[in-house]
Amino acid sequence: MHALVERLYPLCRSITGDGVRATLDIVDEYVPLERHEVATGTRVLDWTVPQEWNIRDAYVADSAGNRVIDFAASSLHVLGYSVPVSATMPLAELRAHLHTLPDRPSWVPYRTSYYRPQWGFCLAQETLDALPDGEYEVHIDSTLADGHLSYAEHVVPGQVPDEVIVSSHVCHPSLANDNLAGIAVATFLARALARETPYYTYRFIYAPGTVGAITWLARNQDRIDRVKHGLVLACAGDRGELTYKESRRGDAEIDRVLRYVLGASGRPHRVTGFTPYGYDERQYCSPGFDLGVGSLSRTPYAGYPEYHTSADNPDFVCPKAMADTLDVCREAVAVLDRNRRYVNLSPYGEPQLGRRGLYDSLGGRSDAQEAQLAMLWVLSLSDGEHSLLDVAERSALPFDTVAVAADALHGAGLIKA
Repeated sequence: MHALVERLYPLCRSITGDGVRATLDIVDEYVPLERHEVATGTRVLDWTVPQEWNIRDAYVADSAGNRVIDFAASSLHVLGYSVPVSATMPLAELRAHLHTLPDRPSWVPYRTSYYRPQWGFCLAQETLDALPDGEYEVHIDSTLADGHLSYAEHVVPGQVPDEVIVSSHVCHPSLANDNLAGIAVATFLARALARETPYYTYRFIYAPGTVGAITWLARNQDRIDRVKHGLVLACAGDRGELTYKESRRGDAEIDRVLRYVLGASGRPHRVTGFTPYGYDERQYCSPGFDLGVGSLSRTPYAGYPEYHTSADNPDFVCPKAMADTLDVCREAVAVLDRNRRYVNLSPYGEPQLGRRGLYDSLGGRSDAQEAQLAMLWVLSLSDGEHSLLDVAERSALPFDTVAVAADALHGAGLIKA
């Protein structure tokens, strides 16, 4: 996963353009993608697909021709969606177009201007402080023209057509945690699921933030009822503790599953309520759709100093943390995929488990008493209203133990889904 982050890091991404396509080209080497191109001017819900932005070169050079700010060194050096410019001007005039972080003088900020035509550069405050007065050549070789918005999907077929969506944004330039780590975790989760036969169909969405998710929703309104659960992955690789942000509903099944998995794992973690600010969970959870989609990250949106700066580089992303995030995703999928409601087919009194060989099957197991108790709990709560997650939470037994017990009871004809 970390190697994928390093490969993607140098690319200049935005909400549209060749940087997004190049990113999807690389992801496609790991999981096959279905690509979509949506033309400029297309109406998507209350939005319109914007013009496509591409950039080839940009710099500010001093009177000796030395590039004091150079897009070739980092894509963060240019204000995202900058219109083209070629001019010479004094430093006093140039300053109005320069963005720095005075409180972090060695870091370069990430800034954009998607829907207001302007141009600018981002640089370290210490670089700006070292610039002498004088004339500077300013050059941005970019285009802003009708084109397309690009996004992609990867689908892992399940036993049923009901879907779980896993969404990650692909619009940020050289920012490793936000969101290359999220892209990498999503991609490796897709690879892991492809080796299994999941119950749900899993749809992985790689789209630009906000307008990309809105475009996906606009183009899938006729099948949105298939989406039963969802997870947005972002900031998945820093060293902070895991954070789960609940869906707008707050009691969606994905919320319960993540709360259970994180709590049962013993990992340090936080669970926060929904807010209509952050990543694309706010689009999927908008009241017209009201999907059960939460967001999993480590340190959340804007919660670490390196956020949206040049310090969010591959060294900031920790392979161990990414692996931990992936493990939680896999644990959550395992619970989500096996969480069923059952009906007890022998509800009058306790059925005789011994003559059905259910007790004999536990012989010699070190957890035989726990497994037996799990069977009794499943039988007790199999009234069509309680799920296996309800059983695990109420009994304080591990979910896997409860699910195995349910499988055994189902096989013996004592319960049905």
